[in-house]
Amino acid sequence: MSTDVTTTPPSTARRRRLTTLRPRVGSRERPRRSAVLTAVTGIVLVYSLVPLVWLFINATKTQEGLLSSFGLWFAGDFALWDNIVQTVSYDDGIFLRWFANTLLYVVVGAGGATFLAIIGGYALAKFDFPGKRGVFAVVIGAIAVPGTALAVPTFLMFSRMGLTNTPWAVIIPSLISPFGLYLMWTFASEAIPTELLEAARMDGAGEWRTFLSISLRLLSPGVVTVVLFTTVATWNNYFLPLIMLKDPDWYPLTIGLNAWNAQAATAGGEAIFNLVITGSLLTIVPLIAAFLLLQRYWQSGLAAGSVKE
Repeated sequence: MSTDVTTTPPSTARRRRLTTLRPRVGSRERPRRSAVLTAVTGIVLVYSLVPLVWLFINATKTQEGLLSSFGLWFAGDFALWDNIVQTVSYDDGIFLRWFANTLLYVVVGAGGATFLAIIGGYALAKFDFPGKRGVFAVVIGAIAVPGTALAVPTFLMFSRMGLTNTPWAVIIPSLISPFGLYLMWTFASEAIPTELLEAARMDGAGEWRTFLSISLRLLSPGVVTVVLFTTVATWNNYFLPLIMLKDPDWYPLTIGLNAWNAQAATAGGEAIFNLVITGSLLTIVPLIAAFLLLQRYWQSGLAAGSVKE
């Protein structure tokens, strides 16, 4: 008794499998493009870039060219370098003093706020203690309260302490960042596995050593994010220094440039709008550089926790 068995050569079977797989690979759907989303993104892009373009173009004009030319196009003379030289040398170089003051407020104020947010957020995320829910409610409430609502009570308190018209009147309030604390709290809860901390403790590592050698590295994307937020908030702080400081030698850039802009409205004041615009351009350069240098850390922080294990 014989049975005919039809066998397919291996090469033929392999070709059939490849032929079957080709349509599946080639039929992968491309991401759909939304015309509405593209239009909205374009509008947001234009809305964000037009002020920067306007600022750069007008920083290249002289005082006369600024008043006699179209705002979104260059004048006859390209005076950017001359404007920069005049800005940093005007009034005995007071712009450089304001720049140094702003750096002081950012390094001490924003740096201190970041440090306190890291320590507080890590403790709230990884340690249990009585009153933790109450602290959470206070932090959320502090985020909801605008800073301008606390400016006058802060001024009255610092006035009684004799700290107004000093750098401490700007630095000390800048040390408190409820949003930074909340951000580090939520980030530490997801970025640091509790099992990893328990393993370090079983190996005999103390809390500070565990924090510095393990936790701080895992928190680096969140730390960079908090640094950016606190730096921008302190760098652009206007209302608090306005009510706290009277001495121009302690002005930050925001208050100093506003004083230059107000010169034209005073009796006998000199209009220096070209220096105000050039100073504004120089003011935003460090912020742009900070975002570009720290972009990869910030993006990794935004993506953290997006993949479920």
